[in-house]
Amino acid sequence: MKKTLLFILLLLFQFSFSKPINETQKLAATCKVWGFLKYYHPNVASGKFDWDQQLFEVLPKIEKAKTDAEFSDVLEKWINSLGKVKVYKAEIVSEKMEYFDKNFDLSWIQENEFFAKSLCQKLKFIEENKIQGKQYYVEEGIAFKNEIEYSEFNDKDKKFRLLALFRFWNYVEYFFPYKYQMDQNWDLTLNEFLPRTISPISENDYYLSLKELSAKLNDSHALFGANKLFQIFGWKSIPFNVKIIDDKAIVTGFKNDSLSKINDVKIGDIITKIRGESVVELIKKNQKYIEGSNSPAILNKIDWPVFYNKTNTAEIEFIRDNKTMIKTINFYEYKELMINYENHQEKYKLLENNIGYVNMGALFPDDVEAMMEKFKNTKAIIFDIRNYPQGTNYLIAEYLNPEPVEFVKSVDIDLSSPGRFIWRKDAEGGKCGKINPDYYKGNVIILVNEKTISHSEYSAMTLKVAPKATIIGNQTAGSDGYSYRFEIIKGLWTSFTCYGVFYPDKKETQRIGIVPDIEVQQTILGIQKGKDEILDRAILFAKNGK
Repeated sequence: MKKTLLFILLLLFQFSFSKPINETQKLAATCKVWGFLKYYHPNVASGKFDWDQQLFEVLPKIEKAKTDAEFSDVLEKWINSLGKVKVYKAEIVSEKMEYFDKNFDLSWIQENEFFAKSLCQKLKFIEENKIQGKQYYVEEGIAFKNEIEYSEFNDKDKKFRLLALFRFWNYVEYFFPYKYQMDQNWDLTLNEFLPRTISPISENDYYLSLKELSAKLNDSHALFGANKLFQIFGWKSIPFNVKIIDDKAIVTGFKNDSLSKINDVKIGDIITKIRGESVVELIKKNQKYIEGSNSPAILNKIDWPVFYNKTNTAEIEFIRDNKTMIKTINFYEYKELMINYENHQEKYKLLENNIGYVNMGALFPDDVEAMMEKFKNTKAIIFDIRNYPQGTNYLIAEYLNPEPVEFVKSVDIDLSSPGRFIWRKDAEGGKCGKINPDYYKGNVIILVNEKTISHSEYSAMTLKVAPKATIIGNQTAGSDGYSYRFEIIKGLWTSFTCYGVFYPDKKETQRIGIVPDIEVQQTILGIQKGKDEILDRAILFAKNGK
């Protein structure tokens, strides 16, 4: 009787000090608890529950909770229903791991203002006695698995909208290595986008919110996609390429020569307006939807919302030969553009003054030996990586270095403690080159720009450790690890960088990119005159060494 009375008094004491909690606060905390249990609770992380259904069943109870005490009580009962967690006795590990902990922070399970002390204790106990076997929902290398594939995503159903957000937020929370580099704290991002998930202003706003959410990663590998976005921005595009310089859209080349000619578009044309809106305003309005690690990367991808159209034609204002003109141009579906992505450019060639030039996007591994034989006595080799190389970096490095040299450090997810990463050992791919007394003695010049991304950046890092290497160009895209693409839920697909790449001294390449030794920006005048200013600067450096 005394125990029962004491329990009642404790409850009365607890509820007398409870405070109101709103829907966003409840769902933000629920999202974090749901994700934590998914990857840490032994009975959940091993796949013993339909974890989506568990969320659907607890959401109505969460909604009814009006105070923090009631909310904590719902979560505690939910956790209790998942079964007993056994105390785990840690084994003594002989191999010492070097951990990367910049993303790893579970302090919220102890410091959440809406959690009762008993709930905090339960969560801490789960953390200390987490799953020891294989993860059911994620595997090494990072691949998300065993998620329920629904026949369709019902965006009218609040619980499905929340499921999509909860899945994605926790994928990033535990498995995105650069979470700590985001401009905005990931918890604050959850709080920002929950209201637009709970009660979207419109269907369009909901899908645009997901695109904005993806952009918050500040990762050039990130890319959110849904068919609805094509209905918003259109699915027809221009037959030419543009580059944004000084808030102006400059025509730099053609996706389809004949279609560009039909539209009387010329390289060097400056497009100032489209559909009556200035390019400046369109950039300002749409850059929040563009996933990019830095400003050059965002501007490199801005053509999607700005230069896509729902109809076959649109009016543009443009400047040619210092004259402002207006004309109507045609827009085309992807299949109509008939873009040929095969690179028919010369793989490598000898320039004047005994300088070698290599188009890294066209060079294949089987070409490396012949290329290096041709250029072995040149004063310099220019490796152009303003494109996407074909896996030749390690082979080339064997010719450029007198011995193996470290050029990279990488981190991988620690699946035993999701959110934590582990530094790879040097023997696991951190070096390039081989013992080679007959290595190339000339200058190694590497060309980069905003189109240098991912493996392109990795290749630049590989070549940069050559004894006489110099990087020329402008800031690269700043996403230097492997990009993993997956579906969040049926019809919503996305991607982000899934392992971290750093310099040997552990400095970041993410967001910063590969920093040029000599910075050169392409200019409007240079494009109009048909000049490649980055290549021209490289040739000058090859001639005089400065």
